[in-house]
Amino acid sequence: MSRPRTTRCAKRPAPQLAVAPCAATAKRRRLAPPESPWASLNPHLLRLVAERALASDLLDYVRLRAVCAAWRSATACPRGRGITDPRFHPRRWMMFPEGHGLHPGHAKLCGFVRFFNLSTGALARAKLPLFQDHMVLDSVDGLLLLQRDHDTAIRLLHPFTGDIADLPPLETLRPQMGNTTNSVLWNYNEEKHRIGFLRDVCASVSVNDTGSITVMLAFHLFNRVAFAASGDLQWTLSKCDFGRPCWRTLSYQGKLFMVKAKHDITGNSDILQIDPPNDQDAEGSPLPEKELAPKLVATIPWPLFSGRMRLGDTDNWP
Repeated sequence: MSRPRTTRCAKRPAPQLAVAPCAATAKRRRLAPPESPWASLNPHLLRLVAERALASDLLDYVRLRAVCAAWRSATACPRGRGITDPRFHPRRWMMFPEGHGLHPGHAKLCGFVRFFNLSTGALARAKLPLFQDHMVLDSVDGLLLLQRDHDTAIRLLHPFTGDIADLPPLETLRPQMGNTTNSVLWNYNEEKHRIGFLRDVCASVSVNDTGSITVMLAFHLFNRVAFAASGDLQWTLSKCDFGRPCWRTLSYQGKLFMVKAKHDITGNSDILQIDPPNDQDAEGSPLPEKELAPKLVATIPWPLFSGRMRLGDTDNWP
C-alpha cells in the first residue's frame, strides 16, 4: 500500500521586526533645523541691510546680528565702540521716568532702568548698576551724562552696550570761577540747591576722527560753557559770557544752539551756535578761546515771534 503523499508547505519568510527610534532620538531629529539659506546671503547685500537697520534704530541692528553666526561675524559689534562711533548712539531712546518717586537707582527698581523709543513707543529695560552712586545730568543722542556722587567725576554711559567714557570732576571748575556769584552758588551749603545748580545744564558730545570725545556743558545759571575731552584732567571754563536772556539750549550734532532776545528797539531774537573746540590748528598750536564764542545763525523778526521760544530737534520726531 502506498504511503500517503505529503505536501510540503512553502517556507515562510521570517517576520521583519519594526524597529522604532527611541523618543529622544526622534526629538533630536525634529529639533535639528535645516541649514538656513540666510547664512549664505551676499556679504555686500548684508552690509547694505545692516546699514539700513542701523540708520533706523540701534536695537534693530542688534536683532539683525542675532540672526546667525555668519551675520554676526560679518557686521561690526557695537560693544566697545558704542560711544566713539556715532553710528551706534541710541538717538531715538530716552530714559523713561517711572514716577512715584522711583528715581534711577531706587531699591525697588533692582538696578533696572527703562527706556522709551521716541519713534515706535517701544520700551526696553537695561540693568545699570552705576545708578547706585551716580545721578543723571543730561542725555545726548541717547547717551547718559552721569555725575558720580562722592567726587563729581563725569561719565558718559551708553545704556545698551555698557561703554563708558570718563571725564574730569566738575570740582575742577571751582578755581576758575573766582569770587563771584557763581562760586557762591557752587559752594551753597544745602545739597539740594547744589544739585539743582548742576542739573540746570545742557550737554553736547562730539567725536573726532581719532575717537577722542569732547563734551561741552552749557550752564544756564551763569551763561558760560565748560568743555573737556576724554583724557583731560580738568574742565575748562570759556571766557565768553553768552549773556541773558538766553532760553533753553539745544544740543545738535555736537554743537550747542540757543535763542537770545535782543534788548533794543527791534525786539528781535537771535539764534546762536557754539561749536566744539578743536584741539589744535594746522601748525600744532592751541586755538584761541574765542572758538567757543557764540556765532549768529539767524535773526527772528519781532512780528513773527513775540513769546518764549524753544528749539527742537526734528530728527527725533516720529
